[in-house]
Amino acid sequence: MTPGAQNRTLLVSQIKDGTVIDHITAGEALNVLTILGIAGTTTESLSIATNVASGREGRKDIVKIERRELRKEEVDRIALIAPHATINIIRDYEVVEKKGVTIPRVIRAVVKCPNPGCISNASEPIESAFEVLPKGLHCLYCDWMITKDIASHII
Repeated sequence: MTPGAQNRTLLVSQIKDGTVIDHITAGEALNVLTILGIAGTTTESLSIATNVASGREGRKDIVKIERRELRKEEVDRIALIAPHATINIIRDYEVVEKKGVTIPRVIRAVVKCPNPGCISNASEPIESAFEVLPKGLHCLYCDWMITKDIASHII
């Protein structure tokens, strides 16, 4: 540390029970909340830090959600926009489980196909289905590819 420099830390309170999503791609925290169905009208107690310094990624976002543990399908959805995220389950102020996210091979009912002619956008009783590929998401019904801005297509 250089002379006169102060040790500066980001102070975000601990949570007693819930989930901490760390190493979210910088700028994606609000999209993570959308994926989880958390809006201003829900009752979750949240802490959100955006674009904070990270030794691993340079910049990252962090989301803390009290009194909620994420289900596997929620974690799979997060992986689409934050492939390096870590999920920490907190109980009685202690991390009891820490895991990375895994990008699923196929996602269903998570993303809306941008092709207006796709059968998944008709009034048929089917869910959207996309194969996750290195270059983007491939609609299994109409072969449409989503290659950027995936978050804007999340249902």
